[in-house]
Amino acid sequence: MKCTICKTGETQQGEATVTLQRDATVVVIKEVPAQICQDCGEYYLDEAVARRVYAQADEAVKRHVEIEIIKYAA
Repeated sequence: MKCTICKTGETQQGEATVTLQRDATVVVIKEVPAQICQDCGEYYLDEAVARRVYAQADEAVKRHVEIEIIKYAA
């Protein structure tokens, strides 16, 4: 797919590090499957992966975590 950010790069399957912040909680999720632009590095998550990433972030917020670094778990 053509990157919507840089408009020149094509994406390829790879793994990204996703950082999310909600209120006082910061969650870094490593090794997230994504389509990654080969020119600018922008990543795109499919719907199922995005739902899982948000669920993991929600769990951290509920536990009142300040900073959490985890690996993606399907």
